[in-house]
Amino acid sequence: LYGAAANEASHDSGESYGRPPCHQDTRREYLAHLDAWSCATEYSKPLWMHGPAGTGKSAIAQSFCEQLHARGSLSGGFFFKRGHSSRSNAQKLFPTLAYQLATVCPKFKAALAPRVANDPALVEKSLSIQLQTLILEPYHDAAPHHQFVMVIDGLDECDGEELQQEIMRCVMYAHSFGLRFLVVSRPESHIQTAVPPTSFHKLVIEASFQEVRGYLVNEFERIRTTHEAMLAVNHPWPNYDLINTLVGKSSGHFIYPSTVIRFIGDKDWNPLERLNIVMGCGEPDADSDSPFAALDQLYIQILKAVPSQFRLQRILAIASAKKEMWSLDSFSVDNIAQILQMTPANIRLTLGRLRSVILLPETDSERKLFFWHHASFPDFLSNPERAGEFYFNDFARSSLAVSVFKAFCDSHCSQPSFGHVAERRKKS
Repeated sequence: LYGAAANEASHDSGESYGRPPCHQDTRREYLAHLDAWSCATEYSKPLWMHGPAGTGKSAIAQSFCEQLHARGSLSGGFFFKRGHSSRSNAQKLFPTLAYQLATVCPKFKAALAPRVANDPALVEKSLSIQLQTLILEPYHDAAPHHQFVMVIDGLDECDGEELQQEIMRCVMYAHSFGLRFLVVSRPESHIQTAVPPTSFHKLVIEASFQEVRGYLVNEFERIRTTHEAMLAVNHPWPNYDLINTLVGKSSGHFIYPSTVIRFIGDKDWNPLERLNIVMGCGEPDADSDSPFAALDQLYIQILKAVPSQFRLQRILAIASAKKEMWSLDSFSVDNIAQILQMTPANIRLTLGRLRSVILLPETDSERKLFFWHHASFPDFLSNPERAGEFYFNDFARSSLAVSVFKAFCDSHCSQPSFGHVAERRKKS
């Protein structure tokens, strides 16, 4: 069983070094919620914790695993990682969790061992058979008195949407055996629709400007007091207005400030110079890395995962040009569909793949507005060095936007939301 497990996916593996727990004094409300759910004596459904990219879901999951481990309640944890040879492989999930549970529960180990010995090929079976034979049946036979919890983080980073849905169905089935599962992922539509809404408890990770501010203040002070290049810098550093600017750019999410802090706090560089680079007040050294490299990689992965790249790029061209072209702060599905002369259903299908970076209304109303989850995403789209193939230069972007928008105005210029564009065309 050890050979079939992805041991690097556990919460305490060597690879967990790059996945730190929550920063001190942050996310206490969510950890308290998870603790109460895990300790409840009554029959409890599995819990799905979700939130958009950059809200610190994995940090919360890591902290929760450490808490469970400290009190002897963690039966196993699996942290998926996109593109990883074993951590993105769904076939590794249940063998890994079974192996971990066997190491902490002798009764379970005694019940599992003969099953694996009699049929070593169990680790190659379907997910549902793996769950049944490697975890549920031996767990039922062992009948442990202790309440165990299994944690699955980053489900959306597992290879294959169908497999992600199958894992959700397996977890829903497993809770009837007394095991408690926490599943953590982005709010992708295919995961959300995999199981009935009432079959899971849900915990939504939301933005928190106050916690981001506390994080930045504490981390900047740590850099000031520990970095060799900062010995002569007095408190406070940086100033209040600069921290306010960074907090605003974070949109209340941790991905932006955590990337900035890693960039500024690099021991091999001067934090004062690096801060100037982040704030756009200085030119980066030719050998320096971009402070947004990790963030950009995440956005590119999200965009490349959208099946209809042609439709996506037309939507991005319109959205990224909107400030210059028609001064709209946000769009509705209906607006985009009319401008691009596509059906709202097709637009929603594409935007549904971008729930990690946009806030898309859950209702059927196509006229409700959608917004960026994170302010750095439109910044990313407007920077050719960061966005790469997803960047539209001014000429290409304007040509596409103007051509489709003129066609739209010819038949829809009387609509109030676009009336100012019609006036602009008359004046020209």
